[in-house]
Parts: sequence; C-alpha cells; structure tokens
Amino acid sequence: MLTPLKNKTVVVTGASKGIGKGIAKTFAEKGAKVAVVARSLTKAEETVVEIRENGGVAHAFEGNVADLESMKRVANETAGMFGGIDVLCANAGIFPNAPIEEMTGEQWDEVMNTNARGTLFSLQACLPFLKQAEYGRIIVTSSITGPVTGYAGWSHYGASKAAQLGFMRSAALELARYNITINAVMPGNIITEGLEGLGDNYLQAMTASIPLKRLGSVEDIAYAAVFLASKEAGFITGQTIVVDGGQILPESLEAMG
Repeated sequence: MLTPLKNKTVVVTGASKGIGKGIAKTFAEKGAKVAVVARSLTKAEETVVEIRENGGVAHAFEGNVADLESMKRVANETAGMFGGIDVLCANAGIFPNAPIEEMTGEQWDEVMNTNARGTLFSLQACLPFLKQAEYGRIIVTSSITGPVTGYAGWSHYGASKAAQLGFMRSAALELARYNITINAVMPGNIITEGLEGLGDNYLQAMTASIPLKRLGSVEDIAYAAVFLASKEAGFITGQTIVVDGGQILPESLEAMG
C-alpha cells in the first residue's frame, strides 16, 4: 500500500478535460489538495465542482503553460492557498492534425510551445516550492506517439513528445540534489473527448491494434501518475512508464495470433 497523499498539494495542468481531468480527480480521491489549471477558468471550475461533490479538495486556476509569468502566478497562488506544492503533473498538451506538406511554422510553434516549452515553464514556476517539499515529484504526460511510434499528421506532436523525454532525462540530473524526481507516463490510445473526436473508424482500428482489446481510460494514466508521485517511488527518476495495453508490442495484427 502506498503512503497516503493526504495534505500533499498537486498542480495539474490541462486539467479541465481528458487525461488531465482524470489525473486531477484521482489525486483528489487519494486525499491530495489539487490545483486544477487550464486556459479556461470556467472549464477548470467545472472539474473542481466534480471533485468537491466527491468530497475532494480542489481550486481552479486560469493558466497558460506557454506563458511563464502566467504559470508563476498559478504556482504562487497555489502555494499561498494550500501551503506549498509537492507534486507537479505537467499534462497540458494539444494535438492538431497537420500534414507535413501543409504544416506552417505557426502550427509547429503552437504545438511545441504548449507541449514542450509548457513543460519547462510549468516546472520552472513550481520549482521553488517543490524544493521546499519533503520530497518533490514531477510527472510529465508524454505519449507513445513520437518517442516510440508515429502517426500521419502528428509529426509536430510527436516531436514535442519526444522533446519532453529528452528534457526530462537531463532535468532529472539537475533536480536530484533537491530530492525531486521527474518521470513520464507515456499513454497509448486513451478514451478522451479528443480521441472520440477522431471518429468511430479510428477508435475501432486502434482497439483492434491493442492486445488487451480495449482503449485505455483516463484512470489508467492517473494511477500510474499517483504511483510516480508516491513516497515509495522515491528511487525512480528520469524514467518512463508506457500505459498502452500492449499496443507497441506486436509487429503486426497477425502477431497477436
């Protein structure tokens, strides 16, 4: 059994929907105080309402991970309200479709700024408080797309997710002196609003390619994040956990027998 997260403060970016919302709700269920961060304050507040209805502690913050001053404000207000920051879940990310031949520099920058630079700025904003924690934890939401697999139309997304892992490994060396660990969860196909928006054909094709024969849930990712945030995971840093139902294992559909 993991040490309870009661009285720990967790900042979750991109927490108004999808995986981020699942992470925020799960940490709250485990007893943590959760800062729900999103670009839309209204959407963040909706997540907070759900958390509070289940007896959890949470507060909504409007924040843009691509803006360092915005994230510093979120971190300062969170620490002031909850007494510090123990865990950062750098989850915010976007994945617009853009074929290489049509991709513009603006589209590339938008994805890299949110997914890669947003991870840096979220960490920089929370770091002063993580250094004061009993043990600091940073969990990055990466993806199998980019670091391991590819998908047509998501080359900029894949590049940003691979960049997160390169950043994480060097960051782990710098943060170790403060007893702060940083690790990444690499989701496969998880049922979210964004995934459902890709259509039934996509969902059916992805399900067929997963050995466990189901798409993942946001809770599947959240439980991995909770483990990496635990006291018991204190000797794990700079590492990745793939949560994909075995999707990256078979060489082909025939390989699944």
